[in-house]
Order: sequence, then structure tokens, then C-alpha cells
Amino acid sequence: MHYLYNDHHRLHCHHLQTHLCGMTVETEMIIMEIAAVICASNRHIDRDNCKYAPSRGDMGSEIDKAIASLKKLLSEKKELATTAAAKINQIIGDIQKPDIGPAFVGPDVRIMAGFANFKANKFLANPTLYDELAKGQSPKFMVFACSDSRVCPSHVLDFQPGEAFVVRNIANMVPPFDKVKYAGVGAALEYAVLHLKVENIVVIGHSRCGGIKGLMTFPDEGPTSTDFIEDWVKICTPAKSKVKAGNASASLDDQCVSCEKEAVNVSLANLLTYPFVRTGLLNKTLAIKGGHYDFVNGKFELWGLDFNISPPISSEQ
Repeated sequence: MHYLYNDHHRLHCHHLQTHLCGMTVETEMIIMEIAAVICASNRHIDRDNCKYAPSRGDMGSEIDKAIASLKKLLSEKKELATTAAAKINQIIGDIQKPDIGPAFVGPDVRIMAGFANFKANKFLANPTLYDELAKGQSPKFMVFACSDSRVCPSHVLDFQPGEAFVVRNIANMVPPFDKVKYAGVGAALEYAVLHLKVENIVVIGHSRCGGIKGLMTFPDEGPTSTDFIEDWVKICTPAKSKVKAGNASASLDDQCVSCEKEAVNVSLANLLTYPFVRTGLLNKTLAIKGGHYDFVNGKFELWGLDFNISPPISSEQ
């Protein structure tokens, strides 16, 4: 991952893991937190690419807290003091070195810097929200979304913590009810509908989905070339069949766009195979919707389907 800095300072925290060699885990984590905050404070980030630098005032506070934690630890384990001080000085020295090439942030520092930003700009800035979340959750939405790194539903739809119970998988598919084969999805649905009492289930497809392209191109019969992927995406084979039948002359790209939306409809229909979902729809305590996020053109579609669900007829009637 590349980050942009000013002309005089570039980040060199990719050496962090080497610096921490031989330290205890607790000491390592505190030093990494200090380094992560310092890293963030020294960044001049291209705002079009990423935003996660805390403000200068928050930086000082976070550094002070991390250093206080380190001092407490070292007061109890004095034998680590000299080594820890040397490691911190070495990290800070690396951070301040000028360089002429692009800088790379190691994964540990990237994670800790991200958390430092979250803690300073969100967690500490919204104590009322996080105090409430500590007591429990009552989301109104359950969202099925793709695992694709470009389509995080909380980011795209601006869901705040506690608003959406999210399940992400390849191609945002909902399989039919099956206690053995698809227990993971079933457990998530059961928990969301019966225990969290969500009011809306939304299945969201997206543009340029690799799972849907796989569905459209994998052979329907014969041996598979993957251990899991082909069997999984074939959950939405009815969508593929519908698109092939109605758009046989269209390009693969156009067929994939159509299938991205049709696969959502197949998932919506599969939701009806779960008895507690059907009950929720009949009692009007639950609604299901389909969505499609086009990140190429910056568009979002939302729709519902009328399944004409009727209550079961008793044999005594």
C-alpha cells in the first residue's frame, strides 16, 4: 500500500517487526501503538485516496496514553527498559528519515494506525453511542453483501455501528434452507430475525463481481476446478439460466451485469425457504429488498419483489 507524504518526511515503519524482535508481546503491542500514532501524525495523506489521520491534538493525547501504559509496564519489568527505549528511538528515527522513493507501511503498523484513528476520531468522539453499544445491539437492517474489498456496505451506505448486522460472502448469495450444507448462513439469519428482531433484510449485488463472472463462465456439468467456489456460486444457477436464455447474443460483460441483479432476486427467493423469514413477512414485521451498487458509475438501485405470500391453509378449514 502506498501513501503520499510531504517532500521532507517519508514513513519507514516497514522495519517495525525487525525492531521488535525479542520483546514481550505486551511490550510489542504498546510500542506499536506509540509508533502507529506517531506514523499517523507525520503523514500528509492524499485525501482522495485515504483518510484516517487523527488531529494533532488527539495525536498528542494518544501518544501520552500509550507512553503512560509503557511506563507502567516497564516499572514492573525494569529489565525491559533499556531495550524498549532503544526500539522506540530506532522506530522514530526511521519515521523521520527522508527518502526519494514510495514508502510502504507494514501490516502491523497499518492496523494499529487505523485503530488509533478510529479511537481518536470516532470512539472517543462519540462516548454516548459506544456506551449504548456496550449494553447490546438492536440493528434495523440485516445485509448480505459481497466479500469484495471495494463494496463494504457500511462504507457505501454510511451505516453507523449498531445499525446493520452484516453477512459477507462470495457474490453476496443467500443459499436455500439447509441445516447441514449452509448452517453458517442459516445461523446468521436465525439470529438476526428471531433474536435481534431486524426489520429489513437487504441483499446487495455489485458491479464487476468476480463471483458472478465465475458463475457465468464455469461449466454447468463435469468436474470442478476449485474446492469451494464453483459449488458456492452455483447457488444462483437459476439466474445464469435466465440471463443466458434472455440475452444469448449479449456480450459476457453485459450478461454479467444482468446476472448480478438476477442473482440478487434468486437470493431473495431463497430467503423464503427459511420458515422464520416467511413468518416475519406474513406478520409484516420483516421486509426483504434487493440492491445493486455500481461502483464504476457511482449508482445504487434498491427494489422489492412481490412474492404474494399467503398464510398456510389448515387441513381443518
